[in-house]
Amino acid sequence: MSNLKVSDRSIWLNKHVVNMAFRSLWILKGYVRRFAQESHDHRGTPENPGRVVTLIHKEDWDRFSRSDAFPDEDIVWGKIFLSDGGYFLAEHSISTGIAYTIDPEYEAEVRDYLDYREKDGYTMETLDVYTIEDGIERIAIQDAFCYVGRPDNPSFIGSEPLEELAQRIWASVGPSGQNKEYLYRLAESVRQLAPASYDSHLFALEERLRELDRMASDDC
Repeated sequence: MSNLKVSDRSIWLNKHVVNMAFRSLWILKGYVRRFAQESHDHRGTPENPGRVVTLIHKEDWDRFSRSDAFPDEDIVWGKIFLSDGGYFLAEHSISTGIAYTIDPEYEAEVRDYLDYREKDGYTMETLDVYTIEDGIERIAIQDAFCYVGRPDNPSFIGSEPLEELAQRIWASVGPSGQNKEYLYRLAESVRQLAPASYDSHLFALEERLRELDRMASDDC
């Protein structure tokens, strides 16, 4: 995404700079993160949609998880970045689990930009973000804004067998590039931002895609 960049201290979003300070690991409770959303305008096309990740309420996912190899994961890990202003969780747009703030002067403009970017089936909700300090769990941010994939949105694909999903991601390409590149970057971000966590669904897909890469290279 050309007009969004990440550094250790700032995010440039829609041409506006947001300063941040690192705080701690965060947890979203009662959600799963899955490649359960079709991508028609990002990592796929209307004719051959790719798959992108979304947060899904665990109680919703339980109705669609017949093919999920890891059905009992219901905590999403990441990190919090703090600054003045309101919080927006861009869980799937820049990297895993970054909470960032928008200057109130530009809030409406940036909100419009994000709404447009997440137009392919995502809904903005408010949720609480948790952290653990000295072994004690507490709410770190109340009513953070987050884009979530609800099962009633037209791009929601639900649960697919891991091999079928891997093949789809490996082969799909859209205006933003290869679908597999999206997955590789997400996996890298998860490891960097939350090395103590483990996303079984994501890493199993990554392993299978790497195998497909090796098989294609051997055939050349």
